[in-house]
Amino acid sequence: MLIDIIAGARPNFMKIAPIIDAIKKRKEEGIRYRLIHTGQHYDKKMSADFFEQLGIPEPDINLEAGGGTQAEQTAAIMVRYEKVLMDNRPDLVLVVGDVTSSIACALAAKKLNNIKVAHVEAGIRSGDWTMPEEINRLLTDAITDYFFTTTETANENLRKSGVTEERLFLVGNTMIDTLLTQQPNFKQPEIWDTLGLKKGGYIVMTLHRPGNVDQEQNLKLLMDGIITSSKGLPLIFPVHPRTAKMLANIGIEAPNLHMIEPLGYLEFNYLVQHARAVITDSGGITEETTVMHIPCMTLRANTERPETCEIGTNELLGVSPAAIPPAFEKLFSGNWKKGGIPPLWDGKTAERIVDVLLKLK
Repeated sequence: MLIDIIAGARPNFMKIAPIIDAIKKRKEEGIRYRLIHTGQHYDKKMSADFFEQLGIPEPDINLEAGGGTQAEQTAAIMVRYEKVLMDNRPDLVLVVGDVTSSIACALAAKKLNNIKVAHVEAGIRSGDWTMPEEINRLLTDAITDYFFTTTETANENLRKSGVTEERLFLVGNTMIDTLLTQQPNFKQPEIWDTLGLKKGGYIVMTLHRPGNVDQEQNLKLLMDGIITSSKGLPLIFPVHPRTAKMLANIGIEAPNLHMIEPLGYLEFNYLVQHARAVITDSGGITEETTVMHIPCMTLRANTERPETCEIGTNELLGVSPAAIPPAFEKLFSGNWKKGGIPPLWDGKTAERIVDVLLKLK
């Protein structure tokens, strides 16, 4: 059984690493993989460093699709991947998450002789159609054959759309497999000593969603609210490229604001593990903070990962700067919820996925 594993953007890499490891351990049972890197993210910090740190092997094929608009990138990936499929057809295409690479490769596979598609992290929904990721989720699930889900909530979303039970597999969260495997390897970044950081003595920030960063005045109000509410604690802000452009125009400065280059996986999660809290608009980070029991504030009106709020340490603040001061007051008063870990987020998700794949042969 030959499986194409698709990866193209930073969120994919944490999700495929444990699946590749699990397949390698079972190769004598007749399961093989081909790693396809679409080239959606081509920045070193967003690609090469992650492959090295997570022990992901060199891709068997790199489509080198590069950037461009949503349509340009989708089209480039589809055209290039279709040629790969025509030269050597796999038995199944496995896509992960909700990035452009996932929907593009799933479409190419289904349109070319109806190659079977499996979707890891299927069924999650934010209900927000302004997010490109939500469109990717909906479209990918509409043409998926086998659904690997992180929670029962995702299963219920899929049932409502007509997916039958024999195609649903509640397996857990592969990103947490990677987190738990790599936790002993987390690396202290240089900024730790440079700034004299202490455990619980700083806050980690990430912002990248268009609704938060694409309008200068809105971004300025959010940044001012965070800086004012942080009570002088160091704010460690690895800046996403799209956010860096906007911040340069605004000219935000504060003695406790430290804007740094994007970090590798091991360095970033070292900071998260020892932080007082995280403030973000990322979905994946809310899962990691939940498992590491770190308070998390999410600057979004909705989330496709409700379990991080219902069970974990995450709280949705919305997108209004007015919500920031009360959240920080709650944090500093010691009243932030402790949170728990969702079922099956135990580091064994990839093993369960491979168990299913072997039964599909």
